[in-house]
Amino acid sequence: MKVLFVLTSHDELGDTGNKTGFWIEEFANPYYKLLDKGVDITVATPKGGKAPIDPSSDTEDAQTEDTKRFKNDEAAQKVINTTKVLSEIHPKDYDAVFYPGGHGPLWDLSKDQDSITLIETFNAAKKPIGFVCHAPAALKNVKGKDGEPLVKGKKVTGFTNTEEKAVELTEVVPFLVEDMLKENGGIYSKAGDWEEYALVDGNLVTGQNPASSGLVAEKLYEMLK
Repeated sequence: MKVLFVLTSHDELGDTGNKTGFWIEEFANPYYKLLDKGVDITVATPKGGKAPIDPSSDTEDAQTEDTKRFKNDEAAQKVINTTKVLSEIHPKDYDAVFYPGGHGPLWDLSKDQDSITLIETFNAAKKPIGFVCHAPAALKNVKGKDGEPLVKGKKVTGFTNTEEKAVELTEVVPFLVEDMLKENGGIYSKAGDWEEYALVDGNLVTGQNPASSGLVAEKLYEMLK
């Protein structure tokens, strides 16, 4: 099995002067869940090269077993520092695609044409497509074969408005994931803030927040088997 991970290349948190990027736990947990099952993983970003880590995901209170493992894993560090360029990726080479979150995707992956085309190609081939937390932002401009938003009429979840308010970034982000999914016609639902929650609808898997990253990976793996 070959799975493509797509990470953000964006590291500026709006006009705050602070940094953002991808959330370590949302990469590390699914990465190891799949890697330990023998899945071959490739990581790509819009710009290629080093993927930016969100500093907020690197604090002491954000650490998990998987983030600690990542910190001590030279091979995984190398993967993050030498990502492939998204435009050079061929969907036919992979069985599924997975998008970890962090705030970065709100700015770049939401409108990156290579990413949009990639997701549409995976979807048309009925291959699993997975997103967690802020990563459903990458679905903002993705269309289904009928020309309608891909999420229209589909059961979806993603980072909630109340979770965004809790991290005090409602006024900083370019859009709210929950609002966007609803505006695009998605049948949005959620659990309590910071609770594990993931949904499958057809070949689409979405998870609500960092705590849901492992569940999304498990569901993705089940679909691949």
